[in-house]
Amino acid sequence: MDEALLHHAALPMRVSFDHPAARRRRSDSLVLALTAGGVTGLGECAPRPYVTGETTDGVRAGLQRVPMRRLLERLRTTGSEELLELLRRDGFARTFGVAGGNNLICLLETAVLDLLGQRLGRGVGELIRPAGPGPSGDGRAPLPVSQVIDLGTGVEEFLATRGPFHFVKVKASDDIERDARTVSAIREALGPGVPVMVDANMSWTYDEALGNIKRLADCGAGLIEEPLRKGSWDGLRDLRRATGVPVMLDESLCTLDDARTAVRTGAADAFNVRVAKCGGLLNSAAIIDFAREHGIAFQIGVQVAETGPLIAASRQLAFRHRDAITVEAGQSDRFFERMIVTPPPAVDRAANTISPAEGAGFGMALDDSARAWAVLRYAPDTDRWQPVGGGGESYEG
Repeated sequence: MDEALLHHAALPMRVSFDHPAARRRRSDSLVLALTAGGVTGLGECAPRPYVTGETTDGVRAGLQRVPMRRLLERLRTTGSEELLELLRRDGFARTFGVAGGNNLICLLETAVLDLLGQRLGRGVGELIRPAGPGPSGDGRAPLPVSQVIDLGTGVEEFLATRGPFHFVKVKASDDIERDARTVSAIREALGPGVPVMVDANMSWTYDEALGNIKRLADCGAGLIEEPLRKGSWDGLRDLRRATGVPVMLDESLCTLDDARTAVRTGAADAFNVRVAKCGGLLNSAAIIDFAREHGIAFQIGVQVAETGPLIAASRQLAFRHRDAITVEAGQSDRFFERMIVTPPPAVDRAANTISPAEGAGFGMALDDSARAWAVLRYAPDTDRWQPVGGGGESYEG
């Protein structure tokens, strides 16, 4: 039977994650199980108001306005290769006639790509990027991942427990001297070969950034992420010129138009490409292509506390774009007692690397524990969304 089942995954975290823009103690993701023609695809988004202005409530409301009966019928009646060609050419929103923000598109697109991958017997990465020579070609070798020190972790504990280190991101605090000590300790312990980046999460004024960047660079930081408020294109350009320290964009980079603006204004040296905030895998791949064309570096990033399909999506992207300066694998193994997917996304903590997923699509299914987080079910025969468990308001698709 065709249907869609929406989960609001608010999994408690064993440890919180703190940075200048937010403090997180629970996950806040929407996970969609989309079934068409007897095959179920999983999708996820993780809306963050300070990044795209979206919330889980807003995406949930937007999903209820999507013409789901038409979407499911097209999935059931159109050939998978034909749909894949349309998605590559036109993108998800145009192919399926869906309007909405980046996280809504991500939620639906990741579910559809997982479903198509299972039908075709191919990993999702192969669907978004055909195999070929060069940096985007597939490979089975493990990828090294970065380690992040947030405001709730001491530098001594971090250095003692989180290695080996390939790339380190330091979340800035409101105390530049604390951050300088952290960067200095990391640089002294790891030597010159491991890149160290400081992420300010939009928390500095221009004058603060000017002094802070120079101070942190003197301590060994080689890259600064999002130092100013979102979209401060001219200020970012001026900072790059004044300090000579490379700048990575994150919150300012959510669309291909943002990437074009960053290049036109000279505002960035690198992009943090995160699947949810960039509107799905296809849009993320397009931003990476644009970055390469214009000499901009990129990393494959994650939202804090992703719960499964979104982690898999980021890794599929990473293994098709192996020239990223670093890959963030997340900390789901540290955050959660139990994941809502099986097998859970793994990190080899002995080496701090990730390996390609096995199987078609994302190579995962919902765990039994996911039932506790189900909130809405859509059935094509009624063309309505109904709260799981009965009762409450129903919604037309």
